[in-house]
Amino acid sequence: MRKKTFAAAGLLAAATLTLSACGSGDDGTSPIAVVSEESGSAEAATLLDKPFEKPDLVLTDTHGKKYDLRAETKGRPTLVYFGYTHCPDVCPLTMNNIAVAKKALPKAEQDELRVVFVTTDPDRDTSAELGKWLKGIDSQFIGLTGDFPTIQAGARSLGISIEPTSKDKNGKLVSMHGTQVVAFSPKTDGGYLLYGEDATVDDYTKDLPEIVKGKNP
Repeated sequence: MRKKTFAAAGLLAAATLTLSACGSGDDGTSPIAVVSEESGSAEAATLLDKPFEKPDLVLTDTHGKKYDLRAETKGRPTLVYFGYTHCPDVCPLTMNNIAVAKKALPKAEQDELRVVFVTTDPDRDTSAELGKWLKGIDSQFIGLTGDFPTIQAGARSLGISIEPTSKDKNGKLVSMHGTQVVAFSPKTDGGYLLYGEDATVDDYTKDLPEIVKGKNP
């Protein structure tokens, strides 16, 4: 069992401390999700003693339709991740890991699971761009875009810091964002598990059957 218990308040307090820029080639800053872990810890997941409330986000999906996160995912096992499609490493790796693990579930549980990718780069990630990108990973994944302040506020409510897309020292557009995946229980709709960017396919494959049932992996 690769997890530890930590207070959500502590993660929120740490949210402004570290960000990760996908593909920026900078100093390898750690993702927010593992801020609470001891040095050298191999923990993949953090189990919160007080779950996060699901963000009150109403955005636009890949079909150009309004998507109310709370209403659409109520009572369903849900994984939420904030990232962007132009990210060359962490974002596609995370989504592909989840997609591979998801395929190990029975078909009915695959259909029940909601995996939501919220862009941190809405100017470039239109509904069409999100749809095209996610289709290459898993056609059931949900992509959401909208105005940046709304997305930023939703991320912040989960202890995830994101910054507006900007140019790095090489003139490349990058999106600085926390890299954790938040798992929400179908029983309580609370976000009770956080996964860092070091979570593997095996970690998700092991945990998803329990997450779908609303249990602690």
